[in-house]
Amino acid sequence: MPRVNTLLAEMLARANPALVPGLSRFFKTGPGQYGEGDRFLGIKVPVTREVVGRCWRACGFPELEECMASPWHEVRLAGLLSLVEIFRHARKDPVLQERCIDFYLSHTAGINNWDLVDLSCYPLLGEWLLHKDDRSLLYDLARDGKTIWEQRIGMVSTMTFVRHGQLDDCFAIADILLHHPHDLIHKAVGWLLREAGKRDNSALESWLAPRYATMPRTMLRYAIEKFPDEERHQYLK
Repeated sequence: MPRVNTLLAEMLARANPALVPGLSRFFKTGPGQYGEGDRFLGIKVPVTREVVGRCWRACGFPELEECMASPWHEVRLAGLLSLVEIFRHARKDPVLQERCIDFYLSHTAGINNWDLVDLSCYPLLGEWLLHKDDRSLLYDLARDGKTIWEQRIGMVSTMTFVRHGQLDDCFAIADILLHHPHDLIHKAVGWLLREAGKRDNSALESWLAPRYATMPRTMLRYAIEKFPDEERHQYLK
């Protein structure tokens, strides 16, 4: 008998058509929008996480492959979150961890919206590279990524480093993306700069000093969101 993809079946069973219009609007799936053409089942993230929590152990790479090939946004998210769990529970198995990373990087075509990026990249790529000297992969993604989503992966993956007080890569990749034309990249860079500032505000201010006057307004707003009101207004002037 063929193997049953429990994760896929459980996700399909939780479809809620009433939520589809709202999710489609929220993730900008209309003509010309960044999520154009994506399709939703109507499943919110907490429900997806609950399904993943019960089903990820039954997933092998064939099941993940099937999920990542799905036209349904939430099924791809479930596949990515299951991949994160497999990677996280393979700490003593670097071969399996590397296979997870290779799988992730070979399926970026299915990682085509900001939530799919942000919920998967730093628990995978960030954690994989945390104790490695060579982090050029993230720089390559940021600089040469085929899509804005691959470029966003390069930036957001530095969250793991930032949380460990390692800020240099965050600032360096922010420089690569400083004048990127897309608003979703501005938001990602600003978000990570803000997180870096929570760890070392003086380092963030030093990075901003020669750049804030010419950087995209949205990026700046995100970066200085936690600054005192008076200081924030001075930057925005």
